[in-house]
Amino acid sequence: MIKVGLFGIGLDTYWDQFEGLKDRLVGYQKIIADKIRDFKADVINAGMVDNPFRANEVALTFHKENIDCIFLFISTYALSHTVLPVVQKTKVPLIVLNLQPVKALDYEKFNAIGDRGKMTGEWLAHCQSCVAPELASVFNRAHIKFHLISGYLTETYIWNEVEEFISALEVVKAMANNRVGVLGHYYNGMLDVYSDLTQQAATFGNHFEILEFGTLKNTRDNVSEKQILNKIEEFKEHFEVSEECDRVELNRAARTSVALDLLVEKFKLGSLAYYYEGDGDPAYENIVTSLIPGFTLLTGKNVPVAGECEIKNVQAMKIMDILGCGGSFSEFYALDFEEELVLLGHDGPAHFKIADGRVGLVPLPVYHGKPGKGLSIQMKVANGPVTLLSVCQNGSGELFLLTAEGASVKGPTLQIGNTNSRYKFPLPVREFIDNWSLAGPSHHCAIGTGHTSSIIQKVADLLHIRHIKIC
Repeated sequence: MIKVGLFGIGLDTYWDQFEGLKDRLVGYQKIIADKIRDFKADVINAGMVDNPFRANEVALTFHKENIDCIFLFISTYALSHTVLPVVQKTKVPLIVLNLQPVKALDYEKFNAIGDRGKMTGEWLAHCQSCVAPELASVFNRAHIKFHLISGYLTETYIWNEVEEFISALEVVKAMANNRVGVLGHYYNGMLDVYSDLTQQAATFGNHFEILEFGTLKNTRDNVSEKQILNKIEEFKEHFEVSEECDRVELNRAARTSVALDLLVEKFKLGSLAYYYEGDGDPAYENIVTSLIPGFTLLTGKNVPVAGECEIKNVQAMKIMDILGCGGSFSEFYALDFEEELVLLGHDGPAHFKIADGRVGLVPLPVYHGKPGKGLSIQMKVANGPVTLLSVCQNGSGELFLLTAEGASVKGPTLQIGNTNSRYKFPLPVREFIDNWSLAGPSHHCAIGTGHTSSIIQKVADLLHIRHIKIC
């Protein structure tokens, strides 16, 4: 759960001059606190900061509470020297709420008050925007990153923005605490896939655990028959197991799946990238050709797994998974210029929670481009809105995020024992593939349900990296 530090700002000189003004502004702040709590955030409401002494007290409170971010409510005009100490001493993401109580003043009613003192007090309850430029100037000069949301208290747009920031903060926090397993090595020759782990860790804050395939083999060698039988039942629970899957292949995949579960548990992994061939060693090839069902189970249980050791893409899959919208491992299969469709899929793992119906578990006589044969996953992403996400690295070493929004649509797919679906985007397919490719991603991407680019933009903002949205 995200812990939010909320404080309002005002000027203590006003309170004796304008009766009831402070109570009114504090009331608006309580509305904000309650709304943020509706988004499943823990709110530390520090009340009104109206002088530098109070600013230092609130900074200390926020530090002790170990908050994840600050929501600063501009309730009326305030001196910037009452704001800067809180932000400087807390050093967490800052979101400034420039929120008027109403959409617009009722000028006739306002002017009918008559008493200029009372009229000034009424105006001060609506002059939030007065201080927004002052704060922006000070924050910019102090090199403090911040995010500004302007509007009025009952506006849907405002609360959508706040909710998306809470979701983005959850992503950033979860990524920073994620342990990424790296099992095996890259698929030889995929130069686009090779990643800079140091840059990934520096950007997202996560830990990388480099794992040995020997550890997996040793664990697998000690799996019991009972564990294998239980795992086969789990396969039947989550997959539509084809009658073509013989018992030997099911047992082989189940034994490996149990070992993968134990590996994830031992190293406390939240995601995993892998590839291995086991060339010349039948025992290792036996393992690497039985991985897909177990890795698909893990992916559907919030431990996303990317094949071909695609570390950048498993980062994208994890972001999607944290948002609760899947994050299935994919690459471009073909373009349909007749229907203006894009086909994407992969040979697994898949995210079965976003499948259209039950995921099929089927035998493959050959793993294309890889050694051996075994069981594979066949699925289509459910019809409806989708977002493609890629974590990219350019020639300068900069990491950035790339998204496209479209829809998974009905129609025939390739029944080749892979995950594959048909996607429609707002752009013609020629323009889509050109724009996506020229942005510089690797050939893999993560597919999640729903349109989430606006949240991903906020994730990028919080991480201080770029986000490119092509559609």
